[in-house]
Amino acid sequence: MMQTQSTTLVVIGGGPGGYIAAIRAAQLGIATILIEGDQLGGTCLNIGCIPSKALIHAAEEFEKAKHYSHGSSIGIQVSNPSINITQTVSWKDGIVKRLTTGVGALLKKNGAQVVKGWAQILDGKTVAVMQDGKEVSRITCQHLLIASGSTPVELPFMPFGSGSGKVVSSTEALSPTEIPKKLVVVGGGYIGLELGIAYRKLGAEVAVVESLDRILPAYDEDLTKVVKTALKQLGVEVHLGLTVQGLNATGDAVRVKNAAGEESELACDKVLVAVGRRPRTQGFGLESLMLDMNGRAIKIDDQCRTSMRDVWAIGDVAGEPMLAHRAMAQGEMVAEIIAGKRRHFTPASIPGVCFTDPELVVVGKSPQEAQAAGIEHITAMFPFAANGRSMTLESSEGFVRVVARKDNHLIVGWQAVGKGVSELSAAFGLSLEMGSTLEDVAGTIHSHPTLGEAVQEAALRALGHALHI
Repeated sequence: MMQTQSTTLVVIGGGPGGYIAAIRAAQLGIATILIEGDQLGGTCLNIGCIPSKALIHAAEEFEKAKHYSHGSSIGIQVSNPSINITQTVSWKDGIVKRLTTGVGALLKKNGAQVVKGWAQILDGKTVAVMQDGKEVSRITCQHLLIASGSTPVELPFMPFGSGSGKVVSSTEALSPTEIPKKLVVVGGGYIGLELGIAYRKLGAEVAVVESLDRILPAYDEDLTKVVKTALKQLGVEVHLGLTVQGLNATGDAVRVKNAAGEESELACDKVLVAVGRRPRTQGFGLESLMLDMNGRAIKIDDQCRTSMRDVWAIGDVAGEPMLAHRAMAQGEMVAEIIAGKRRHFTPASIPGVCFTDPELVVVGKSPQEAQAAGIEHITAMFPFAANGRSMTLESSEGFVRVVARKDNHLIVGWQAVGKGVSELSAAFGLSLEMGSTLEDVAGTIHSHPTLGEAVQEAALRALGHALHI
């Protein structure tokens, strides 16, 4: 006999948004069931954020060892470094397993029930749980939260797995059995460049193909030109303004075409297609709800409500920005609204971080965005070349930049590019959320020697009295 259950909240998807929503709802005394067909943690923990950072770290350490094998200015010498990629992947998988196990423990600790299986929406109050294509249980609920995430975009003429498995997504790229001699990366956005740089450091010859006229088009050029210089120094080929046509007849090269219609080929052993992600809206009965859509994404308001009463959507399925920390914040908020709290999703900023080498951080408005918004502003940049901590890290490229209103010095944006600047995103976000002015940051004592001193110095420079430049 098929099992039936009734609960207050059903969460579809155990990624960052879904599991945070379930944990917070359970903490607030809401009867909660989370349905997940694969692994808890979703794309982020299993095949995205966490494993990619593990591979990036391993690649950086290996590249550092190779650098030291030629001698170094700090006196370290290493002989014939090598890497066992199978062991690297096993180490990465161990991190993922510990984190996903931890998520399961947190859900259980807080009283959220996890149901293993694939959700199939029957209506706004009823969800079937499928295993091996068969319905094994049915759950009715008062509130339905859709947190189904996103999937990588395929090229129809070069789908994942084609070319006898030569064409891969980021999922396969994060668990290599060997390092290809020649890797072609299709897409010059953050996913393609993060993994392309990692593979180059691991020993592959890497060529990046981007249809636009510059890499990382979502970031302003003052930031990306620092990354472009680093790519050249690392030996990554960057081909701009080219469109991919597919594999050649023998499958050993990618055909590309320039704006003039001229075709050429880039030799490859593997092809990583990283041209973006799309909301996961197919395959679980979402269309039966006939929700209002925003393009491919579910349309939501500032409380993550959909067009159907008591049906909510968070994270990637609700569109850009597709960031785990956005999904987490939305999930926590929805749980609190269901519990009766007054909340709206109106963050002062959502940090964007690109884990290339060097790293990029964007929080709030860039100078160009401030100008487009009609904000009369001042901006100042402080280079890491004048930062003592950067020098001790053998990495002085990049800068911190601040954007503030000209009239009252209210800070409206921060940007940074350089080694380890992802860790500055918390300070940037906090300053915007707290409504800080240039004087607030300039007057805050920053630890010495740290990269964070560049944050203070940028604010000081905007006020006309930087101390170290």
